[in-house]
Amino acid sequence: MITAITGATGFLGRRISERLRANGGTVRAISTRTPPKAEDLEGCDAVIHLAGEPVGQRWTESTRERIRASRVEGTRGLVQALEGLKRQPDVLISASAVGYYGSRGDEILTESSAPADDFLGQVCVAWEREAQQAEKLGVRVVRLRIAVVLSREGGALKRMLLPFRLGVGGKIGDGRQWMSWIHIDDLVALACFALATPALRGAVNAASPHPVTNAEFTRELAGALHRPAIFPVPKPALDLLFGEMASVVYASQRVIPEAALASGFAFQFPTISAALRDLL
Repeated sequence: MITAITGATGFLGRRISERLRANGGTVRAISTRTPPKAEDLEGCDAVIHLAGEPVGQRWTESTRERIRASRVEGTRGLVQALEGLKRQPDVLISASAVGYYGSRGDEILTESSAPADDFLGQVCVAWEREAQQAEKLGVRVVRLRIAVVLSREGGALKRMLLPFRLGVGGKIGDGRQWMSWIHIDDLVALACFALATPALRGAVNAASPHPVTNAEFTRELAGALHRPAIFPVPKPALDLLFGEMASVVYASQRVIPEAALASGFAFQFPTISAALRDLL
């Protein structure tokens, strides 16, 4: 199988590329610095679209526009390139995010839950709409709504490790907000499973079946590192540090991977304790 990947140099793209090559596949890295052309994708059996401006930064007006454009216009350009192919790929796996749902308290969120009307929710809706256009070309589309990715190589966990190792990590606010997460190995496995499972299509929550509260996550992480976690982080401090983006940090998202479980996908690290034991 020949798989084209945008964002192939990111920590997720590298891991997926390694897995596909280990399984005998061929990976073609696609740059998104300029809009992809049909010849870049010709002969590919599958496309995995991961490229996008990082969300985890302070949101200025220009940053918000880069976040939106890289996802919405970037995906539109990719699908337009697919239109010019002599032979369409069988499947497009397009990244999205659990930011689709916004902050929803204790509500259990599945793929059928409504989107939020905030900035990230609107971006995710438009992003997924562009990816879904590939269905009109006869391409099966899977929209992976990715939760917080736990990995030693990048993402949220890598940023958390230093303060927790220094004993100054702690829960955010009262810690009651729900946190949806996924081990990097399960995310890579789910992306590969989606490639190989023709019945799986549409929105797929890429999140562990066991979300945890922020207080529980903090307790498990501190325990795995054999450190105390007694200094809560006040929300106003996050607002000062990150501005509007802080709302993502303390959002409450209780996401369940209903579609993945129904299709027969088995998580290797379904619980936070198992995931952190493996990673740390």
